[in-house]
Amino acid sequence: MPRPHPKEFRDDVVAVARRGEAPIAEIARDFGISESCLRNWLAKADAEDGHRPGATLTDSAELKELRRRNRLLEQENEVLRRAAAYLSQANLPGK
Repeated sequence: MPRPHPKEFRDDVVAVARRGEAPIAEIARDFGISESCLRNWLAKADAEDGHRPGATLTDSAELKELRRRNRLLEQENEVLRRAAAYLSQANLPGK
């Protein structure tokens, strides 16, 4: 897997591509990245800037945190459900 490029590098490449002075393929070749990589960076940058629908970095971070919290709450709920079932069996007559 190729190494990730620094954010500053990505920002610079996106800025050059947005100026539209050269085709995407040529810009990608000049910077030593693939054309699809540059297109992905442009799409992410457009979503971040609000020019295109998509998840921003803050949205992604919030979603990740909410999923983690949801998983934790589901585990706590399961523990409480099992405890209630166990305690209700302890109160059954005949034991």
